[in-house]
Amino acid sequence: MSKQLPPTKEVALTLGALLSSSLVAAQDSLPFPPTPSASDAKPTLQESRHQKRQTASHLPADAPNVLVIMLDDAGFAQADTVGGGIHTPTLSRIADSGIRYNAFHTTAISSATRAALLTGRNHHRVGNGVIAELATDWDGYTGEIPKSSATMAEVLKQYGYSTAAFGKWHNTPTQDTTAAGPFDTWPTGYGFEYFYGFLAGETSQYEPRLYRNTTPIEQPHEVGYHLSEDLAKQAVNWLQDHQTYAPSKPFFLYWAPGAVHGPHQVNAQWADKYKGKFDAGWDRYREETFARQKALGFIPQDAQMTPRPAELPAWDSLSPEQKRYQARLMEVYAGFMEHADTQAGKVLDELERQGKRDNTLVFYVFGDNGASAEGMEGTINELLAQNGIPFPKEQQLKVLDAMYGGLPALGGAKLESMYNAAWAWAGSGPFPGTKLVAGYFGGTRTPLAISWPTRIKADKQVRSQFHHVNDIAPTVYDILDITPPQRVNGVTQDPLDGISMRYTFADAEVGSLKPPQYFEVLGSRGIYKDGWMASVFGPRKPWVQGFSQFMGWNPQSDRWALYDLKSDYSQAVDVSEKHPEKLAELKAEFDTQAKANHVYPIGAGLYPFLDPTVLARDGRSNWHFSERTKRLPEFAAPNLRSRSSVVRAEVQLPENANGVIYALGGIGGGVTLYLDQGYVVYEYNAMAVARIKLRSERPLAAGQVNIEVRTQQTAAKPGSPVALSLWVNGEEMASGVTPFTPPLTFTASETFDVAEDLGSPVALDYFDRAPFAFNGTVQDLQISYIP
Repeated sequence: MSKQLPPTKEVALTLGALLSSSLVAAQDSLPFPPTPSASDAKPTLQESRHQKRQTASHLPADAPNVLVIMLDDAGFAQADTVGGGIHTPTLSRIADSGIRYNAFHTTAISSATRAALLTGRNHHRVGNGVIAELATDWDGYTGEIPKSSATMAEVLKQYGYSTAAFGKWHNTPTQDTTAAGPFDTWPTGYGFEYFYGFLAGETSQYEPRLYRNTTPIEQPHEVGYHLSEDLAKQAVNWLQDHQTYAPSKPFFLYWAPGAVHGPHQVNAQWADKYKGKFDAGWDRYREETFARQKALGFIPQDAQMTPRPAELPAWDSLSPEQKRYQARLMEVYAGFMEHADTQAGKVLDELERQGKRDNTLVFYVFGDNGASAEGMEGTINELLAQNGIPFPKEQQLKVLDAMYGGLPALGGAKLESMYNAAWAWAGSGPFPGTKLVAGYFGGTRTPLAISWPTRIKADKQVRSQFHHVNDIAPTVYDILDITPPQRVNGVTQDPLDGISMRYTFADAEVGSLKPPQYFEVLGSRGIYKDGWMASVFGPRKPWVQGFSQFMGWNPQSDRWALYDLKSDYSQAVDVSEKHPEKLAELKAEFDTQAKANHVYPIGAGLYPFLDPTVLARDGRSNWHFSERTKRLPEFAAPNLRSRSSVVRAEVQLPENANGVIYALGGIGGGVTLYLDQGYVVYEYNAMAVARIKLRSERPLAAGQVNIEVRTQQTAAKPGSPVALSLWVNGEEMASGVTPFTPPLTFTASETFDVAEDLGSPVALDYFDRAPFAFNGTVQDLQISYIP
C-alpha cells in the first residue's frame, strides 16, 4: 500500500501546474455574464460602427473531451483485465492505454454512486442516501440532487462543453417521472443538453422504457434488438452530429448502460461463449481469480482471501440438476457483461475515427457498486427477492421447465433472471461484501481505468491510492483549471467533498491525499482515515432473503471492526481489540461526517420497509383514465398489486374484440385485462412464477359493455394473497386467489397503459402480439380503492 502524505500548500501548487500552464481566472458565479457589444451604436446605421463581439473562451485551448463509462452491479473480480473470468476488451483497452487503480470506491448502491460522481459531493449531502424508489423526506434521503450541488454536466456546459448522457439515470424521485414532471430533476434539468436512456434503476434489455430528453419513446421493434447496442449506436450518432454541428466544442459524454444490473438478459450467442466455463462452481472461481489477481499484480501479494459467508452454500453441496441451473445463470451474466463492455468499445471506435481519442479523458468505472447478491439462490425473476417473497430454487426450476421451456429461456425476453448470490460473492473477491454492503470493499471497491493519451503516459503499474467516486468531478475541474463556483444559476453551492486524483497520474507510488471518507447504505457503514478503515456490516446481509433481519435493530448496538489497510488489503483481519483507541477515533470521525452530510438517522434508507405508507406519493383513492393514458410509471400508478380495489371499464366492443383494455407491469409481474377473440381475460402475473387467469366462458357480444375487476385483500400482512373476481355487466364471470402479492412493486420501470400494453408485455398469451392494441374503444376507466 502507498504511504500517507498530508496535503500541503506546496503540493497543491505543484498539482495545479502539473499538466497545464494555462490558467483561467476563477469564476465564482455561473453563468458567465453575457459578452458586451463591441459595436458603437448611434441613431442611424450611417453614424454607427459595427464590430462583431468576440466571446472569450473560458477553457484552456487544449481542453480535453471527457468520457465517463460506468457499468452497473459489476464485481471487483469479474473482468479478465484484472484477473477475473469474463472477457472485457474495452476495459483492457482503456487500462492498457492509460493507468489503473485497485483502491477506488463507490457508495455500494446505484443512485448514490451516480449522484456522487456527477456532483463531486457525498451521496447523503446530495439527497441520495438510498435509491430513488425508496426516497423519503429525510434530508439525506430525498432522492433529489439539490440545485446547491450543481452537477459536473451543468458546470462544464456553462464553461463551453456540449453535454450528453446515455443509459441509466436513476437520480430522479419516482413521483417526478410522470408526464407532468417536474423536469428540472431529469437529466436535462441537471446540465445534460441531450439524454437518451431510462430513468429507473433497471429496465428490460429487449423492451426498455426509454426517453429522449423528456419525451417517452418506444424501442425499435426489430429482430435482435438489445438496449446496450442501442445505447452505443445512439452515442455514436450523437458524436457524429456533434462533429458536424459543433466540432470546435469539447464534449462531456456520460455512458452508463444499466448492464449488468438485473434482469440478466442477453442474446444466447453471447451467453453460449461461456458454456462450461463455470461448471466448477463459485468456490473454485474465487480461488482461481484470486491467484490471477496476484499474478497480474492487481492486488498485493500479501492480500488474504476472506471466507465464504456461512449462509451461502458450498458448490459441492448442490445437486447435479442445480449445478447445471446455477452454471447457466452465470453464463448468461458473463455473456451480458462481455456484450456491454464490447458496446462501450464502439464509442471509442468513433472517437478514433474522428481523431479525437488522444485528447479524450476517459474514466472507466467498472461498477457503480459491487456485484449484486440480490438473486439469492438464483432466480428466474429477480424482483422476487426485492419483494421479500421466498420461492425455493428447486421450485423455480420446475416453473422454468414447465412454463418457459427450461434453461435455454434464461437470458431471453420472457424472464428476468439473476444469478445466485454466491456468484456475486465469488465475483467480489477477495473481499467479504457485495453490493449494498457499504462498510466492506466487496460493496464499494471497483476497478478504475483512466486514459488520456495526450497527457497521461500509459503505465501498467497499479495505483493504490485510496479514492472515491466523488473525486472524478474535482479531477476534471482541476485539469480544466475550473475553480468550483460559489453560485450557480443564482444558488449558493455546497462545498465539494472529493479531491483531484491528478497527482496520481504521473506517479504510481505517491502517497494518498484522500481525507477521511465515510460510507453508509441501508445501515451498513464505514469510515476511512489515514490508511485505517472502521466497518459495520449492517443490519442485513444482502444474500439473506426477507426484511425481518432489521426488525428491532438498534444501530447503537452494532459492533464495529477495525482494519489496518496498510497491511490488510482485503479487510481480512479485525484489529479492533488491539487498537481500541484508533477505533474510537474513527467512530468519532464517522459521527462528525454523518452530522455534516445528513446521514442521520442511521437506517433511514430502510424506513420504507418499516412503514410502507411513506412511499404513497399520491393521497388519491379514485382515478379516471382514458385511452390517452400511456407510460404512467408503476411507482406513480394506482396499486393494483396488493390493495383492495375495483376497476370499472366502460368499453365499446366490436365483434370478436381483441386487445388490451389496461395493463400494469411487464413480463416479470403485473396485471392485464384484455379481449381475445371476444373472450374477456384478466391475468394476475405473480412475478412470473404463477399466473392467475380469469376468463369468461363465452365471448362477449359487440356493443356497450361494463367490465369490472375486483381485488380484495385476504389479510393485512404484506405479501398476503388477494382474491380476484371478473364481472361483466354485473354478472360474475370468474374468480381466483393469488398465492402471494408483491408488497413493493411488480417491476422497476414498467408502466400503466390504457388500450395497449407498452414495453414488456404482462401476459405470455399475447407476447408475440404486443403491444396488442385494443380494437374497440375504452370510454372510461375508473379505479377506486375500497376498504
